[in-house]
Amino acid sequence: MENVKWLIQKKGVFIIELLVIVIACVIVLKGPKQNNSGEENIEEIRAQKAEVPVNHMEGIDADEIDGDEIDIGNITAKSSDSQAPVTQERKVCLFTEEEKKKIQETALTAAEQVKGIYQNIEVADGPAFSSNIAEFTGEQCKEVVSLLGQAGFVSITEDCNMVNPERLHAFYADYLNQKESMFTIFQVNPDGLIGAFTFLYRMDELQTYYVGIGWQQGGIPEIRNTLENSIAEIKLTEKGYFIYSYEILIPHSSLRQCFRTSPISDKCRELTKKYLSGLSYVNYNMLVTNWDSSNVEDILMPRMFEDIYRIYTGEIFRTKDRTVPAEVYEQVMTACFPVSVEQVRKVCGYDAGSGSYPYEMIYASPYPPFGEVVDYTENGDGTITLFVDGVWPDYNSDYAFTNMIVVQPFEDGTFRYLSNVIEQKELEIPVIE
Repeated sequence: MENVKWLIQKKGVFIIELLVIVIACVIVLKGPKQNNSGEENIEEIRAQKAEVPVNHMEGIDADEIDGDEIDIGNITAKSSDSQAPVTQERKVCLFTEEEKKKIQETALTAAEQVKGIYQNIEVADGPAFSSNIAEFTGEQCKEVVSLLGQAGFVSITEDCNMVNPERLHAFYADYLNQKESMFTIFQVNPDGLIGAFTFLYRMDELQTYYVGIGWQQGGIPEIRNTLENSIAEIKLTEKGYFIYSYEILIPHSSLRQCFRTSPISDKCRELTKKYLSGLSYVNYNMLVTNWDSSNVEDILMPRMFEDIYRIYTGEIFRTKDRTVPAEVYEQVMTACFPVSVEQVRKVCGYDAGSGSYPYEMIYASPYPPFGEVVDYTENGDGTITLFVDGVWPDYNSDYAFTNMIVVQPFEDGTFRYLSNVIEQKELEIPVIE
């Protein structure tokens, strides 16, 4: 359970994208057949728009799907032949067959530019929504993004600045001016799968057409699946986040998806990863309370131990009896905060009889915000002041609140949090119960 929760916290964006694709690909809806003759055009779409709602899907044959349920983790989708509890309104596809064919060809052309990186991969059997590559590193992902960018494509991956973002900005400008426009962004997933997301604004509506590029042994690209989806809204923030939401929400998915289009320094990314990644704004008080050594007891809560332990040790804490040995608990907390053993025992539920503390597992909260370091100051006393923006895409904000966090690094690589100051900006500061 701990592994699953941490994976969601760490890789949430990419996992949610994959889940959205999988669920949509198994919900096969009955509707008028597509015209595959190549004669479909914009005028026909305009005529059909008000009277023939169709949700097109490619890459899956309806005969291949059972009529009951398809269970993927905690998400269950029902096909059109079962008694689905929710009826989804279907819309006509804005993409013509010719456009979809061209997008697929472009995706394969882009993949050809980077196939050298995939030449020596080991591919196992597995689902179409995954690359099934035995091992693909973050550096390889960044190399793929770089090569795609050099070839003129908009591309992005985790912990990497978007390449050629001006095309996305131009698309958004056209959208604001109600001008028909289209652009494609290539997202390189951590497992090596490449997702080509084409956004289209036409006839006052927004849609995406997704093409998933997987790999065969020897670095041969192939189209794994395609998917069309309607977009409810898009927003490009002043800070450079492109935030969008689908009209039909997939159960358990994020309310909104996002890409960071503006660059951020490698140093800020490094500081975010070391001091902030995995910390929560909604499960404990550490980031949402003003504190320092004078009132540090206000933030000490048993449920924060799991995240602090992982940051301090680099490992996931495991327990068989839902307790934490006192020596482990106290070592971690006194190392990471300006507190004494006595203070920890006073407020964190120390049990003298068993010499332990209660272990409170943190369950993943839906749509949580995350912090990113946007600037920093190296102080004369050896401490570092981190200037942090709270990003909450599901509430359409990349500037929900700001933090000023002071940390004290040590020579052995460990560090201590010394204080935090939070200020409300676009959204209210979460209240921890």
